[in-house]
Amino acid sequence: MSGTTALLTDQYELTMLQAALARGTGQRRSVFEVFARRLPEGRRYGVVAGTGRLLQAIESFRFDDDVLAFLRETDVVDDATVEWLSEYRFTGDIWGYGEGDAYFPYSPLLVVEGTFAEAVLLETLALSILNFDSAVASAASRMTGAAGERPCIEMGSRRTHEHAAVAAARAAYIAGFESTSNLEAGRQYGVPTRGTSAHSFTLLHDSEHDAFTAQVDSLGKKTTLLVDTYDVAEAVKTGIRIAGPDLGAVRLDSGDLVSLASEVRAQLDALGATATRIVVTSDLDEHAIAALASAPVDVYGVGTSLVTGAGAPTAGLVYKLVARESDDGDMISVEKSSPGKSSRGGRKYAMRRRDPRGIARAEVLGVGHEPADDGDDRPLLRPLVRSGEIVGHEPLDAARRRHAAARAELPPTALQMSRGEPAIPTLYEESS
Repeated sequence: MSGTTALLTDQYELTMLQAALARGTGQRRSVFEVFARRLPEGRRYGVVAGTGRLLQAIESFRFDDDVLAFLRETDVVDDATVEWLSEYRFTGDIWGYGEGDAYFPYSPLLVVEGTFAEAVLLETLALSILNFDSAVASAASRMTGAAGERPCIEMGSRRTHEHAAVAAARAAYIAGFESTSNLEAGRQYGVPTRGTSAHSFTLLHDSEHDAFTAQVDSLGKKTTLLVDTYDVAEAVKTGIRIAGPDLGAVRLDSGDLVSLASEVRAQLDALGATATRIVVTSDLDEHAIAALASAPVDVYGVGTSLVTGAGAPTAGLVYKLVARESDDGDMISVEKSSPGKSSRGGRKYAMRRRDPRGIARAEVLGVGHEPADDGDDRPLLRPLVRSGEIVGHEPLDAARRRHAAARAELPPTALQMSRGEPAIPTLYEESS
């Protein structure tokens, strides 16, 4: 099968399409929005990620011969719908928050404008990408915020789906991680890669001395030695004896990392290896990183907690119809009123209200119009697709820089590790 993304979707997208085409409502102009009704419990902000991947996926969202044959053979939709799908191209407009930006409850992360038939087909694709990537980026941002100036390495590939691992590394890089252990993320997205050895390499050799000698001879003195396979103090001594005081780093992957890091730092300094860094791993999350703030740690390696969203494996984003064309050709607002699943009708425009110092104070959403700018506001929606043409591609480093700037403008409470409400409120400005 070709590289189409058309079947990365739910069947009901196509059955809705079939019924709408048959009824004659499929061509009604429509506006869908992606938003989260709430942040994960206790979180103070979310981070948009996956936009670049989504744009690539939309480019490949084509119903080719293999896909059409599958739909016919399985009777998913009728022949008329299959024929319509054979010519499918999204020809509408998409706006979205810049990748790496912060978001809050009801922020319109994505605004999709087109016919119902064209736009409804993108629902599952958009949500599957944005929900996972934004969950990882939101967790990663909390971790890099807790780490401060100390770098974080993403190393969660063995704890998630093989393709999700690549997406997670990309999302973590946007949110401030310095590098990843995943080579495919390096190849696809240019994320810097890092890696040296695991415990199996030490166990392969007859002694720790032999293992360290082999690693230093092959990778050089700037390598990182894993020193907790047996006795940590003895391993540090052996490592410095082999590599000398120019050893790049030692890694601790178990035990009481706070006290152990202090002991290893004192030992390294006593051996003259004052520039040798200490890397810590072992099921770290943002709270463990914060607890290590006073310890002499130089680098954090994070795996399981990161790729699972640190307890929030999905961002909880939804894709909802908020406006559509009426029988007389006017655009009208539509909204859900279901208990606990309500939505606000009308096409939204978003601004981040800031005080004169540039600190964010509110997420302001204009319903059907641009919110009034008080002079310090920052527009949040940018064009991603215009008349079916992708216009929103950008380098990954642009999203990384955007995240750093967006997090810096949040009030200080946003970076607190304790549970709390969203850092800023979401306000609506209705049309007059």
